[in-house]
Amino acid sequence: MKCFERLVKDHITSILPDTLDPLQFAYCPNHPALTHLDKRNIYLRMLFIDYSSAFNTIVPSKIFIKLETLGLDPALCNWVLDFLTGRSTPLILNTGAPQGCVLSPLLYSLFTHDCVAMHASNSIIKFADDTTVVGLITNNDETAYREKVRALGVWCQENNLTLNVNKTKEMIVDFRKQQREQPPIHIDETVVEKVKSCVRRGTYITDKLKWSTHTDSVVKKAQQRLNLRRLKKFGLSPKTNFYRCTIESILSGCITAWYGNCAAHNCKALQRVVRSAQLITGSKLPALQDTYTTRCHRKAKKIVKDNNHPSHCLFTPLSSRRRGQHRCIKAGTERLKNSFHLKAIRLLNSHH
Repeated sequence: MKCFERLVKDHITSILPDTLDPLQFAYCPNHPALTHLDKRNIYLRMLFIDYSSAFNTIVPSKIFIKLETLGLDPALCNWVLDFLTGRSTPLILNTGAPQGCVLSPLLYSLFTHDCVAMHASNSIIKFADDTTVVGLITNNDETAYREKVRALGVWCQENNLTLNVNKTKEMIVDFRKQQREQPPIHIDETVVEKVKSCVRRGTYITDKLKWSTHTDSVVKKAQQRLNLRRLKKFGLSPKTNFYRCTIESILSGCITAWYGNCAAHNCKALQRVVRSAQLITGSKLPALQDTYTTRCHRKAKKIVKDNNHPSHCLFTPLSSRRRGQHRCIKAGTERLKNSFHLKAIRLLNSHH
């Protein structure tokens, strides 16, 4: 069945428009908040949404309508409807997408594709059911952001999704010299808790955009897996492959987003883990700085080639006489200078 689901998934993906929900990063081929924060009298509000059993509350009849609206063949829509209904014999369930199925994540992303921000200062960034509402606030005018949060509540009611307000958190990123207490956000008459940090897809984000909390967590996880010596006991080799799968994968997770702005002592702590693994394996391992540079360059090339990527507009080509060169973004803070986008532009230019 899963083999057939993969065929259906590939078929559906092939006929969907490339422009469909570009901020759904889970299943497609960020809003540049740092450039916003570089300006005066501006701050950022981020609402980290938590749904109650999101996959289990999909209404098949509603997704049938949405798939038809996207232009899928009626026969395929009927197949999906049949796939989602009557799956349990002791108790017939006619809501939800089955857990563990190949199609379920894609169907969920299509079910929520029309949950988008309407105002230019807002973004709704999604990774499967992880949803974040981002509001770029100028001159303390939160009207558009608060309207989006209200509209999201209405959309959830209409689409049978339940917001778990107790687990939904908000974080405010504000670097202004004269800050003031911002009024809280309410959902269903309940105040949303404000937090100083939040974990998203395994990455710790803080309201100061510092990465010590994240790197401390990464170092701790990686050190717990430095059991490479035991491989010899079990007759397993080579150790280098094991390191890349179990340790380097932790050290380099989302590295393009956070490594550039890491403090020096954090970088040294991360590199000590690499050195320890190198002594155990007896093999030369790439420095984390080199891994970061390689990943940035690779990702930048993909963004430049993808016109539909949200960050594509930041890679502005220079005149035809300087082919391959890109215009650098003006940066007034070290935070922006060390961000992925500026690092990526410098790498692209240096390779031409």
